[in-house]
Amino acid sequence: MQTVMTKNFDYGEKEINYLKNVDTVLGAAMTQMGKVERVIIPDLFAALVHAIVGQLISAKAVQTIWARMQEKLGAITPQNIAVQTALEIQSCGITMKKATCILNIAQTIEQGLLDLQELYELSDAQVIQKLSSLQGIGPWTAEMMLINCMERPDVVSWGDMAIRRGMMKLYHLDTLTKQQFEEYRRVYSPYGSVASIYLWSISFR
Repeated sequence: MQTVMTKNFDYGEKEINYLKNVDTVLGAAMTQMGKVERVIIPDLFAALVHAIVGQLISAKAVQTIWARMQEKLGAITPQNIAVQTALEIQSCGITMKKATCILNIAQTIEQGLLDLQELYELSDAQVIQKLSSLQGIGPWTAEMMLINCMERPDVVSWGDMAIRRGMMKLYHLDTLTKQQFEEYRRVYSPYGSVASIYLWSISFR
């Protein structure tokens, strides 16, 4: 079975100490939890496929489907995925809409019409804009790419329900407005991605 390479999101004392200093509530939770590791996929195409698979389903379901995809389809590369049918991709346990989206992106890359490597030269906002122009990709999927692949340091996604839930649990809120969210996001900056890693963890505790 082919396995996609993974690593942990790279952060350390600098980011941890900064967040503890600017937000004592988050800081206390971080102290209690210790270092939380976030597994990421450095390969842009594999990470994009993984992010599409993860749209609107649980983390557990993603794990099952992801393992099945690698088993049934082999290497998660544009070359390999572009020659599959949408039906074969769908049979791994995803919707036909997601399968078609994955196939289209693989074929677009294979035809030389999309160069994912160019994303590294773009700002966060430009990456979101570029990826959101692809069929089936919205801002949330693009933001997951920024954190879970490109290791951009300052991403906190309003579109991520688990992050919002983590904030509500952490600060004991019954509701969370966009304005409150933005205030917290500004406090975490420039290390929002590390705050996100902790908020995800808090949301599932």
